[in-house]
Amino acid sequence: MEAAGVCRSDLHVLDVRPGVLPYRTPFTLGHEVAGRVAERGPEANGPAVGERVVVFGPWGCGLCSRCAAGAENYCDRRADLDAVRTGTGVGLGRDGGMADFLLVPSGRLLVPVGDLPAAQAAPLSDAGLTAYHAVSGIRSTLPVEGGASVAVIGVGGLGHLAVQILRATTSARVLAVDVREEALALADACGAHFGTLLRPDTAEVLRRQAGGIGVDAVLDFVGSHSSLELAVGALRSGGELAVVGSGGGELTVRKPGALPPGVRISLPFWGTRPELEEVVALARKGVVRVETEEFALSSAPEAIDRLRSGRTRGRTVLVPD
Repeated sequence: MEAAGVCRSDLHVLDVRPGVLPYRTPFTLGHEVAGRVAERGPEANGPAVGERVVVFGPWGCGLCSRCAAGAENYCDRRADLDAVRTGTGVGLGRDGGMADFLLVPSGRLLVPVGDLPAAQAAPLSDAGLTAYHAVSGIRSTLPVEGGASVAVIGVGGLGHLAVQILRATTSARVLAVDVREEALALADACGAHFGTLLRPDTAEVLRRQAGGIGVDAVLDFVGSHSSLELAVGALRSGGELAVVGSGGGELTVRKPGALPPGVRISLPFWGTRPELEEVVALARKGVVRVETEEFALSSAPEAIDRLRSGRTRGRTVLVPD
C-alpha cells in the first residue's frame, strides 16, 4: 500500500448501530486505495508485479452483464452479495487499504496510474470517480447550443473535484455553493465561475446567475433537507438533479408538486471501471488535482477525528509511516 483515503463513508461505517451493516465484522477500512503490485497468484491476470495501480472499489459478482461492462457499482447481484454478508467492495465488508498490504481478488479491479503520486491517485478511486460519474450522468442533458449552467452544492472532498471535472469536460458555467468561506475559496481555485454562501435567497441568486430561468443541472454533494430545497428552487424546467450526498434529506415526488416540470432525478453511486480510467487520465494530464491533507497511517484515529469535526480541506489521505 502507498496511500489510502479517508471518507465520510468510513464515518458511517464506524458510527452505525451494531447489526445494521450488511457485513460481517471486523474488517479493515479503506476504500480509496493506491499501491504497487507486490505479488500475483498463479492464475492472476492484469497489471504485472511492480506496477503502480489504483483499486477499483465496488466489487460485484464479476459475472453479470453490468460487471462485464465494467459497471460493478450497479452489479445485478449486489443485494445477494450483501445478503450473504461477504461485502460489496474494498473496505466495505472486505478488508481495505488502511494497512501495509491489501489482497485484491482479481486483476480486473486494478487500474494503472503510471507516475501519478499515490496521495493523488488514491482519492480518485472514490471522490474522483464518484464526482466523474455524477458529471457524466448530466453531461449529455446539457444544452448543445452552449450557455449551460451547473450548480455544485458542497465543495468538499467530492465537490472540488466535480468543479474541475465540469471545467475539463464541459463548457458549462459552474456555480458553487457552500456554508464555508474557505470552501468557496477552494471552488474558486478549482475554476468555478461563481461562488456563494448558502443563504435564504441563494436559489434566486443562482437563477439570476443562470439568466433568470434557473440552472440546467444541480450536483448535490450534501443531500440534506436544505441542499435539496435549494436544488429544487434553483433548477429550470426540464433540468437534472443528481443527489450524490447522503445527508438525510428527502424529496417528495408528486405531480403536480414542488419539482419543476420535466426535472429528472438520479442517485449516482460510485462509478464504472472505464470512468476510473478516464478520471486517472485527466489527473495524469494535470487538469484534475486533489486537494489533500496527509497523515501517517499510524495517525488514522487523528485523521478520522479531524474529518468528523469538519476541519478538513479537500480529501484526507493516509500514507505509510
